[in-house]
Amino acid sequence: MRTTTEVIHDHLGNRLSADVEADLSNYAPDIVMLTGSGIYRGLDGVRACAAELDRLLGSAVFVYRHTLIDGDYGYLEWTAETGESQVGDGADSFVVRDGLIVMQTVHYTVTDG
Repeated sequence: MRTTTEVIHDHLGNRLSADVEADLSNYAPDIVMLTGSGIYRGLDGVRACAAELDRLLGSAVFVYRHTLIDGDYGYLEWTAETGESQVGDGADSFVVRDGLIVMQTVHYTVTDG
């Protein structure tokens, strides 16, 4: 079984590659995502959450600034920038069980670039 570090690093690599479908292998089928735009459930929820971020930021350049892992828990601080918009306060948290993300929180504020 993969460790929390392996799961989170695979997730981040897939997201940098904009490969949401490959990233689904990191999520439990009953994943719950809590975000500023609502609650997303299941793998279709992961797709919808990713689509919302893509709608707001498109082909942004993402930078992962800080990652912490402790047992089943992970935390990520990130930024993103396009020519028109930016995020300076991105923060995600994760709960990983049995090699899959079972819960994730997502926070970011999109501002004019």
